[in-house]
Amino acid sequence: MSNAHFQLQRDSYGQLVLTAENGTVHQGVTPVRAFPIAAPDEGLSLVNSEGHEVAWIDNLADLPPAIVQLIEAELASREFVPEIERIEAVSSFACPSTWQVQTNRGPAELILKGEEDIRRLSQTRLLIADAHGIQFLIRDLSTLDRHSRKLLDRFL
Repeated sequence: MSNAHFQLQRDSYGQLVLTAENGTVHQGVTPVRAFPIAAPDEGLSLVNSEGHEVAWIDNLADLPPAIVQLIEAELASREFVPEIERIEAVSSFACPSTWQVQTNRGPAELILKGEEDIRRLSQTRLLIADAHGIQFLIRDLSTLDRHSRKLLDRFL
């Protein structure tokens, strides 16, 4: 289904309801990003409660502002990926280790189970999974201060 040929609104329970161009109504749809970190505004799928795609969005910018606002609000309520801005300290250079970090959402502590939990997404971008399943993003290694890079290099 092309991105411009549906309507989207919230029902009285706060769930998203998609009405297709042919009049088919899909209750409780959920937006899912195809590339949440590399291209967050491109390639979104709207899936129904059974997990079946009911609409595809090439680019959020192509949609009316009211629909974009609904989708972004729904995504924000589901996605939690704090960005690490500074690594203050690590408890040990052997794993598991506890990291004290500053994120774009404030100070945090993460437990790194093993070096394999640090995933390189690109030359400058890393995704770190902590022992509790929270994903922490380092958007650009070059923006980290020298102290943070030095600590991180011990694990890469």
